[in-house]
Amino acid sequence: MLTPVFEYELIVLEHHLDTFGHMNNAVYLEIYEEARWDLITKNGYGLKDIMAKKIGPVILEVNVKFRKELKLREKIKILTVCTEYKNKIGILEQKILNQKGEVASTATFTIALFDLVYRKIIDPTPEWKKAMGITVSL
Repeated sequence: MLTPVFEYELIVLEHHLDTFGHMNNAVYLEIYEEARWDLITKNGYGLKDIMAKKIGPVILEVNVKFRKELKLREKIKILTVCTEYKNKIGILEQKILNQKGEVASTATFTIALFDLVYRKIIDPTPEWKKAMGITVSL
């Protein structure tokens, strides 16, 4: 593990559900993103910083697995950890735990830092490393 595990909690609401009465598959990606934004914002790299610096995160690849249903008003926890960052590319692991603490979903994201002016992936900056919670030298 490259970074500490970041925890984010929320409650499954009506707008998260599909016609089967459980969380819609597309909502999982939204929830994972919400947890990632909370992580970087709390570590000093929120949207205001991204817009000012013109440098921000980009998702290059995602693999999501669904293991258990998430139902209405269930309290869930999203765990996020950066497991690898080599050169310009990082790997972020996320999982959603249901109210019982069981793994409901796992996701692996391949990420990078993107220069919005030059439209290219760049090396992680010290501010980005801090935002990701990276505690070891890359």
